[in-house]
Amino acid sequence: MSEMENISYVPVKQPIVFTLEGFIITRQQGYPLFAVTLIVYAVMLLGNLIVVTVIATNAKLHKPMTIGYVAAIIQAFCVHTYSSAGFTIISAMAYDRYVAICKPLHYHTIMTTGRLVSLCFLAWFIAISLVLTLLSLNVITPLCGTFIKHTHCSNPVILRLACIPTPISNIYGLCMTWFLSTGSFLVITFTYVKILIACVVKQEKNSRSKAIQTCASHLAVYVLFQISGLIIVVTYRFPEVSHNTQKFCAILFFIVPPTVNPIIYGISMKDIRTNIIKIFKYTVLPK
Repeated sequence: MSEMENISYVPVKQPIVFTLEGFIITRQQGYPLFAVTLIVYAVMLLGNLIVVTVIATNAKLHKPMTIGYVAAIIQAFCVHTYSSAGFTIISAMAYDRYVAICKPLHYHTIMTTGRLVSLCFLAWFIAISLVLTLLSLNVITPLCGTFIKHTHCSNPVILRLACIPTPISNIYGLCMTWFLSTGSFLVITFTYVKILIACVVKQEKNSRSKAIQTCASHLAVYVLFQISGLIIVVTYRFPEVSHNTQKFCAILFFIVPPTVNPIIYGISMKDIRTNIIKIFKYTVLPK
């Protein structure tokens, strides 16, 4: 027998809970690292707050902003890539949760570094390819106006300035939205049905509870993203909806999910949830 065959091992029993190492630093070194990160984040918030305050208090700045054609297309590309990549990345996360919960012993064999890189690349490649195709249809479209009745540039608002009907671009945009929305829905439905079956089969109550908590936060983020995107699509497809309503819904799409996501993931973690309740209890509701 070879030397490898003589080696004995004791596998870790379920439920398995991994410990992340993080930075290998002392407690004293952690304080300046936290301080630097906090200062950078505070500067970001302060900078945005100053800009908003200056614009809000100075009446001379209350005028429409101008943007060049190329810059407008780049902005539209970023806007649509953000929303498209949101669907593809959430789908990739659903597959990762499926492997972690349904095949925990084979997770590191299946989700290798190469597989993770491939999933990330595929998620971004699909999103960017779809958006580039969408915007390329606008290059040959003649425009008969320069006033965009919106807070930012996107494909629908640019096409409103077209001199001719744009059925191809409109149909492609609808198909692209349907593909991303339905595709992510099918992937998440398939993976979550498998996860639900695995949770029912599992005998360990603690393991089943952890799986449900993990999936609940991911599902909440997905539902929030879907609803936010659906509201924008609906408001754009009905001409009777006021421009202010369309602008407000579009802004919410970029504000609500990033704001709520940390709250959803934070509340799903027991330690964070317990400390939040403790802080709220002793500061907001003192005896």
